[in-house]
Amino acid sequence: MAFKKKFTPRKKFCRFCADKALPLDYKRADILRDFVNERGKIIARRITGTCAHHQRKLTVEIKRSRQMALMIYTATHACDVKKKSVL
Repeated sequence: MAFKKKFTPRKKFCRFCADKALPLDYKRADILRDFVNERGKIIARRITGTCAHHQRKLTVEIKRSRQMALMIYTATHACDVKKKSVL
């Protein structure tokens, strides 16, 4: 009889604490997109592994980036999604 291996989850860590050189700035939308799902929602820290301090900063920077139109608010604001034209 084969024994099943128990699932051991990987230890989550904060990317910003691990790499001090990684900037947390609203201008770096490529980094911020890792913490936003395809619908435009900010991913929770229990899923990403970000510490509480950096999660609060991350939320502020994502909101600033949205305000400056560097990131989308929702999926309907993406250029991929075509709106129905009413004639």
